[in-house]
Amino acid sequence: MNYTKGGFPIWDDEFDKEHFTSEEIAESDLRVALITSLIQTRKEQGLSQRDLEMISGVKQPQIARLERGDANPQLDTILKVLAAMGKTLAVVPLPART
Repeated sequence: MNYTKGGFPIWDDEFDKEHFTSEEIAESDLRVALITSLIQTRKEQGLSQRDLEMISGVKQPQIARLERGDANPQLDTILKVLAAMGKTLAVVPLPART
């Protein structure tokens, strides 16, 4: 693991490989990609979390937890939020991992 000047650990690929399985890393990467895309779409559409609550029916605190990665939302919750922004999920092949 690498360290900053302040001595705080920073994540790197070696740390991940030592502490997590490849499946756990892939799951985390997918989760981050989904959350990042959700936030980016909301901001591109000029929506606040409150606006998204109004059009999706999902409460703002739940949207905030989802965006922070503090929640493990049900699939139907994710679909409601995405559909309100004109998006959906798709089942596609994963890129090959090296």
